[in-house]
Amino acid sequence: MPNRSYLVGLIGSGIGPSLSPALHEREADRQGLRLVYRLIDIDTLGVPPEAVGDLLRAARDLGFDGLNITHPCKQLVIEHLDALAPQAEALGAVNTVVFEDGRAVGHNTDVTGFASSFARGLPDAPLERVVQLGAGGAGAAVAHAMLTLGAERVTVVDALPERAAALAGSLNRAFGEGRAAAAPPERRTELLAHADGLVHATPTGMAAHPGMPLPAELLHSGLWVAEVVYRPLETELLRTARAVGCATLDGGGMAAFQAADAFRLFTGREPDAARMLTDLTELAGAVGASN
Repeated sequence: MPNRSYLVGLIGSGIGPSLSPALHEREADRQGLRLVYRLIDIDTLGVPPEAVGDLLRAARDLGFDGLNITHPCKQLVIEHLDALAPQAEALGAVNTVVFEDGRAVGHNTDVTGFASSFARGLPDAPLERVVQLGAGGAGAAVAHAMLTLGAERVTVVDALPERAAALAGSLNRAFGEGRAAAAPPERRTELLAHADGLVHATPTGMAAHPGMPLPAELLHSGLWVAEVVYRPLETELLRTARAVGCATLDGGGMAAFQAADAFRLFTGREPDAARMLTDLTELAGAVGASN
């Protein structure tokens, strides 16, 4: 592949603190590539999420090679794309767009990012019964990843029962009837008592949303606990889970490996995913120390 420069960016809301620019630019530097990563924050621009189509067209016209897409535009961007990779189509959400020969093609690296992180961090975790908190965009990606990894049954719990039911329905259509179910929050006690693992995919625990997503007494040493939040890397949930003897997985791996998969799509070059994970841990730690 010819040595060339790349211009990529991120469209989303409140993305000023994003670590994506540093992750992509560091890896490009190590590979001898010129890559510039721009933030396109809809809050700063004063435009609604529905403007994602206009921003996409502008980026393509300006010569961008691709874009990452984050909250709240992952679903809204789909109608403005020319094609979808199978995973993005199955998920109904796009977090990476590549401009190829004048076409905008949507991908989802959240699924592969979480799957890679889980396989690396909890390789021997039992997967018969998994409880997942959260059915939003991250939740949909993580649930797809868990079933791809071989989870027998994922039960999705969300504060909005209709959202949990919709996700469970789409999972059953994609993976086979009975692989997923929806449950209301009041069933968490009974579900976790018999579960192998807990996946947390809500914003609770982030710097802006501190706290625990469930009562601490529901955790027990027979559970593994996987977190999606990575700012901070050690959430209150993970700290509490480790204290009661749970095997745990922080959200850093998903963030780093989805970035690595996006880097591959943008540049056609093979990233060093382990090195990007080291970068993320270092960057997240530095951010945590400065907050």
